[in-house]
Amino acid sequence: MPHILVTGGAGFIGGNFVLRWLSDPTADGVVNVDKLTYAGHRATLAGAHLDPRHRLLQLDICDFAALQELFGEYRPRAVVHFAAESHVDRSIQGPAAFIQTNLVGTFTLLDVARAYWHSLDSESRAAFRFLHVSTDEVFGSLGPGAPRFSETTPYRPNSPYSASKAGADHLVRAYHHTYGLPVITANCSNGYGPYQFPEKLIPKIITNALAGKPLPLYGDGLNVRDWLFVGDLCSALCEILANGRAGESYNVGGGNERSNLQIAHALCDLLDELRPKDKGSYREQIRFVEDRPGHDRRYAVDAGKIRRDLGWEPKVSFDSGLRSTVQWFLDNPAWVQAAVHGEESAGTSAEQHAS
Repeated sequence: MPHILVTGGAGFIGGNFVLRWLSDPTADGVVNVDKLTYAGHRATLAGAHLDPRHRLLQLDICDFAALQELFGEYRPRAVVHFAAESHVDRSIQGPAAFIQTNLVGTFTLLDVARAYWHSLDSESRAAFRFLHVSTDEVFGSLGPGAPRFSETTPYRPNSPYSASKAGADHLVRAYHHTYGLPVITANCSNGYGPYQFPEKLIPKIITNALAGKPLPLYGDGLNVRDWLFVGDLCSALCEILANGRAGESYNVGGGNERSNLQIAHALCDLLDELRPKDKGSYREQIRFVEDRPGHDRRYAVDAGKIRRDLGWEPKVSFDSGLRSTVQWFLDNPAWVQAAVHGEESAGTSAEQHAS
C-alpha cells in the first residue's frame, strides 16, 4: 500500500489532517509519527485507530537511525511535516526544546528524506514531495494598516518560537536549492477548531470560562491575528500536497483579522447562549494581565497566491467556525480533561519504533 509520512500527527493540526485524509476511502495509508509530548493525544485519533491504513508510532524526529529505518520500511511517497513545539509562551520560558525539535528535528528529517529520495527510481523521485507546515509568525509584526504578509515578505521573527520556525523554513529552502529535494512550504495563519490544546487562546477562553476561572488577555487585548478554521487549513494543505509546485511557498490564511479582545467577547457571547451561567455573563471573567515580552501586535496573511495558483479558498466563515468550535468543546469534556491533565501524554499505546 502506498503511504504518506505525517510527523506530529497526534497534535492539533496534524491530527485533524490525518482524520481528514483517512475520511477518503481511496486515500493512501498514513504512517503517523509523534513524540507524544503534552500536546500530542491518542484520543484525537480515535476515529483512525481501527483503520488498517493508519499506523501511529511514537518517535522523536531527532532520532536519525529510527527515521532511516522508518523510511526504509514504509517507502513513503510524501512527507507532511507538522511536528513542532508551537507555544510562544513556552518558547520564552524554555527555548532549548524549540531549537531542538523545530530546527534540529527538521534538519534530521530533511537529511533522512534527502538520502531516501536519492535512492528512488526516476519516476518516484519526480513524484515525491516534502511539505513543511510553518507559520505566519516568521514574518514578524505588522503595524495597523500595513499590507498583509506575502510570500516575499522578509523574515523578521521576534520570539524563540518564530525564530526556530524561520530557521526550519530556511533549511527546507536550502535543501531544495542545494540538493534538489522537492520541498514545499506552507506558512499558515492562526488555526482554531476541534482538538486544539487548551493552552492556546480560543480553547483556553472556553475551558476557563466553563470552569469559572479568569479569562486572561495580555496587555490591552488588542493584538490582532488572522484566524482560519482547521478544516479549511487542512484542505489547503491537501491541495498544496497534490498540486503545489516544488520549491514554492504558499501563505494560507482566512482573512479573518480579529483582536484577542474581540475573540474573547465572541466566545463569551456564544457560551452565554449555549451554556448560560446562573447569573451574569462570561464576559465578567475577562481579566487583562501583564503583556508577554516581545508580543507581536498584528499578523495578517495575503493568501492570493494559493487562490490564484491552486484555486483554494476557505469555505467556513469565522462566525460558523467559532460556533462549531465552542459546541465541540462543550460536547467533548472527556477529551478536554485528558488534555488538561496530561492523561494522554505518556503514549503507552502507541507502538514504540525500535531503531
